Amino acid sequence: MADDSSPPPVPNTAPSKTSGMAITSLVLGILGILSCGLTAIFGLTFGIIALVKIKENKGTLKGGGIALAGIIISGFFILILPVIALGMLLPVLGAAKGRAQTINCISNEKQLALAVLIYSGNNTNHFPLAATWCDAIKSSVPANVFKCPAANSTAQCDYAFNAALSGMDQADVNPQTVMLFESNGGWDAHGGAELMVNPARHEHGRISVVTLANGTVMEVRQYQLKTLRWDP
Repeated sequence: MADDSSPPPVPNTAPSKTSGMAITSLVLGILGILSCGLTAIFGLTFGIIALVKIKENKGTLKGGGIALAGIIISGFFILILPVIALGMLLPVLGAAKGRAQTINCISNEKQLALAVLIYSGNNTNHFPLAATWCDAIKSSVPANVFKCPAANSTAQCDYAFNAALSGMDQADVNPQTVMLFESNGGWDAHGGAELMVNPARHEHGRISVVTLANGTVMEVRQYQLKTLRWDP
């Protein structure tokens, strides 16, 4: 009679190994702090896959705790990714807004300067009287042109006229002389450098917009203010 007994199965004594995918998940999750959360997206994916494989291998593959840590850390950085992105975006948006306001102010002064020069051409090449310069040109430009977009005021006008040019013949004025500049003086404001807005309105107080007697509009930085010509 044949012996049909069989030897008992030999237990698998091979040491279990740690899942490389679990380790990768943890590393990618930690790197999320340097990548603004971008690597954490992959860390979360690898962590989930690693956990599934560890469960399927029934003890021959370890690293479940590492995979879980990778998932948690990766998930954290994915959640705060929008906050990080917003924090990076806000300064950019602020700078763009500031630049747009500067460009708008330049456009305003160009239109005001053109109106002043048209007035001069219609009045034997004489500039308007400084005390009534806004009234003299208001029919030539829209009312909003008198308002600087960066000015925090309720005044009708956010610009001033160089009083030294009042009623002068253009031929007697050096074309590099300041004609218009930003001011908080209100309607028909006129005077000199003492009326300039300080600190400057534009781009974190770094830039003022001025117009010369020849109609040229300039962005002037703080260190350049002393070089401006006020005397015709």
